[in-house]
Amino acid sequence: MTAAVQALAPHLGVEASCDVVGMARASYYRAVAPPPAPAPSPAPRSLANPRALAPEEKQQILDHLHSERFVDRSPAEAFHTLLDEDIYLASLRTFYRVLAENDEVRERRNQRRHPEYKKPELVATAPNRVWSWDITKLRGPAKFVYYYLYVILDIYSRYVVGWMLANRESGELAAQLIRETCEKQGVQPDQLSIHADRGSPMIAQPTIGLMAKLGITPSHSRPHVSNDNPFSESQFKTLKYHPGFPGRFGSIEDAQAFCSPFFSWYNNEHRHSGILFLTPAAAHHGGATAILEARHARRMEAYASHPERFIGGEPKRPDLPRAVYINPPRKEDAPSTAT
Repeated sequence: MTAAVQALAPHLGVEASCDVVGMARASYYRAVAPPPAPAPSPAPRSLANPRALAPEEKQQILDHLHSERFVDRSPAEAFHTLLDEDIYLASLRTFYRVLAENDEVRERRNQRRHPEYKKPELVATAPNRVWSWDITKLRGPAKFVYYYLYVILDIYSRYVVGWMLANRESGELAAQLIRETCEKQGVQPDQLSIHADRGSPMIAQPTIGLMAKLGITPSHSRPHVSNDNPFSESQFKTLKYHPGFPGRFGSIEDAQAFCSPFFSWYNNEHRHSGILFLTPAAAHHGGATAILEARHARRMEAYASHPERFIGGEPKRPDLPRAVYINPPRKEDAPSTAT
């Protein structure tokens, strides 16, 4: 095409010749006068800083910092000590830069490390397998006057197996309550786990020592994780939201006079939503099955009389859960049992 346009161009002109041949003018001009080849790229400039230290100068800094006299001292101390001795190797910032290049910038002193607390995982399949306990403050007659309520709860039945009022928090008092409660409940060695938070009475030597002596497995919540002790937290909420709970108690005797009937009501009359609205006493002492069977029989009688009123069909007999957990394990993990 280019040759044809060149032959016709003297007679018709370039534009008309390109139209006759069917060639774009730009293509023709590129063919007869190709663009010049691009100039070679210039050699890359060196990025090295002319003020940078030579490798041997950096090594000299490291040798001083690694020496016996400076190995336990900060780079700033080493820099100023050398400066006082009329030795200037580089700026203080360069000292740190050289250390960073060699991955040696870190805290040299021993620092307190917070331990990694394992999430507690406990399961109770019957009463007196896992207890949860805690201490709550009851306000006294004046500001900053408190009475301390210790409560031990069976997580399977929600039954308060032991409680005590005191003027102070104490590992000795906690150990006394645990020992008396175990005797009352007939707990055998290696039968029970007791869960609590990490308050000072919970981790005190008298408490831990007694558990070891009685063959009880201790368990503790992670710091600042209230969900690790939900049963005790829930029981304290029931206590403090009870209609008869006062804002303050005039004396520890007044607090005792409130708590005694409250815990009797809680164990023997309060119908707990977590155990199918049974009383904790029924779940703890083995009366739950008969009560649930009687409830089911009454529903079946109602169903027989008016089945049309039961939209979901025949009533199903409810049963207590086979296991109650503190932090249920994931499905892929095996459960941690308490026997």
